[in-house]
Amino acid sequence: MKRITSCLLALFCLPVLAEVQTREVVYEDGGTRLVAYLAWDDALVKVDQAGAAAGVLLVHQWMGLTDYEKGRARQLAELGYVAFALDIYGEANRPSDRREAGQMAGKFKSDRQLFRKRLNLGLEQLVALPFVNGQRVAAIGYCFGGTGVLELARSGADVAGVVSFHGGLDSAGPDSGKDITAKVLICHGADDPYVPQEGIDAMVEEFNANEVDWQMISYSGAVHSFTQPMAGNDPNSGARYNAAADARSWGHMLLFFDETLGE
Repeated sequence: MKRITSCLLALFCLPVLAEVQTREVVYEDGGTRLVAYLAWDDALVKVDQAGAAAGVLLVHQWMGLTDYEKGRARQLAELGYVAFALDIYGEANRPSDRREAGQMAGKFKSDRQLFRKRLNLGLEQLVALPFVNGQRVAAIGYCFGGTGVLELARSGADVAGVVSFHGGLDSAGPDSGKDITAKVLICHGADDPYVPQEGIDAMVEEFNANEVDWQMISYSGAVHSFTQPMAGNDPNSGARYNAAADARSWGHMLLFFDETLGE
């Protein structure tokens, strides 16, 4: 089993403060130091109740693990979930601009096996938490991470459901979905210029060929990165924030969690 830092064990010694608590979790992959972000609410999650809490794995966008993902993790913690924002790139590989982000994301998109390995390694850290119920775990991801949760599902990972927010929706072929057991929710910007229709069609063919339980919701007027305020509001940009689509997709995610994870 991969190493989990002592901060994880120290959760059992923390005083109950009835508020969102956060910790970094350090783990490794072949000498690459990965630093994730864990969030939970003491008032809603009791760390001394073994296997009681539902967990949500959160996969970051192409800039890596940032304050955006940490904020989303805290939002999930406020709802009673144990949120684990994993680290795909590694502590020493934080992109400083869009060019570097594109190179880093491209490395993993072009090597699906490495991508899936890092995704599943993060999942291992979450389900290893003794107060998380391994049968009540879902994964969500944004942009690059939205692509990631679909790859996690394709890897055959034992998760109840995955939610992709404005992720890449291409498919490597009809057989790619043969190991999917998770239910799938795709939250998509209807006007996203970076997700071609042929990619969507290929994904639908893949999912249907393998009888995947999937649903896709398209939000009118929304383009890429519609959940991310840092994307800005330039109407001429193919990636911009859309408050309505952000709120609607979050609500659809919660309904999906009610179905897949239970109350």
